[in-house]
Amino acid sequence: MLKGTIKSLTLAAMLTTGAVAANAADYTIRATANSNENDEDYDGLVVFKNYVESASNGAIEVELFIGTQLCSKGAECLQGVADGSIDVYISTSGGAAGIFPYVQVLDLPYLMADDRVAEHVLSGDFTRTVRKMALENSGDKIRLMTIGNTGGWRNFANTKRRVQNPDDMAGLKIRTVVADLPQELVKALGASPTPIPWPELFTSFQTGVVEGSKNGITDIMGMKFPDAGLKYVTLDGHAYMGALWWMSNDTFMSMPAEMRTIVADGFSQLQQATFASPKRKSIQAYADFVAGGGDLYVPTPEEKAAFKSAAAPVYDWFKANVDGGEEVFNALTSAVAAAEADISAGRAADIQ
Repeated sequence: MLKGTIKSLTLAAMLTTGAVAANAADYTIRATANSNENDEDYDGLVVFKNYVESASNGAIEVELFIGTQLCSKGAECLQGVADGSIDVYISTSGGAAGIFPYVQVLDLPYLMADDRVAEHVLSGDFTRTVRKMALENSGDKIRLMTIGNTGGWRNFANTKRRVQNPDDMAGLKIRTVVADLPQELVKALGASPTPIPWPELFTSFQTGVVEGSKNGITDIMGMKFPDAGLKYVTLDGHAYMGALWWMSNDTFMSMPAEMRTIVADGFSQLQQATFASPKRKSIQAYADFVAGGGDLYVPTPEEKAAFKSAAAPVYDWFKANVDGGEEVFNALTSAVAAAEADISAGRAADIQ
């Protein structure tokens, strides 16, 4: 009797976690991330897969393709989403900018002050606004499901000197991607933007082709950039490293409403996982950077205000030169203002 009960409970638990499917899946979602299993993108996908398969009682199966098995570059991967050969793909704003240039709004500096503001904004109507724009621009083929995080915050790092204010950036050769916005930002701060492919960055630091970068600490330590001479990190937090999670709209809309609800809830679970993962991973990364002789500087409020002031021309450039730029800029800044007010009111209530 007891043995039979334990067996039944074990089977029920396996069904709940998706370890056993009672029936063959009715729907299959092929999801890819051009990263690895140490990345927060993978953490998010594992949570998504577990939730969707469990909540659908096996009606939906999620297949994970980590790395470049299905595609290797943003434009190629998003084309796969559009034509239905890929169901889910995660990109950075830079990776999607060739098709949806306005998503670079996430790279505009100093608009979101901290994790609490960013998470509030990205969990609300701002993401729905960008979703609507992307659907219109892709002929209802590519759907933005959610925006999470991939690596924390971008900070300036370099091989030459401590950077405490914008004047300290003067003349530094800063690595950027091949996109106008990050190059405009670097120029506004008095440095020299130098586009370098990511795989070549380690050697470029060693040889002096570039002297700095705009990266999160987990990327800096994961790529062992201190071994190439990167010794100074300034925690200016100029941009939140947003992760845009795209889905084939045809695949999504082919499901009945109850299954679409499960998928949407799964992306909410994924978002929460990617919000949390970089916070934990950055703790050890910062400790390792300092232990290895790295110089970690936190700007004062006055110094951070000076950075924001110096970077302000980039806002006008973005609104004037990026398709959809003014609309998405207004949507983001309005969402930030509402988030800050809501957070401030809640904080005031919480400390009474």
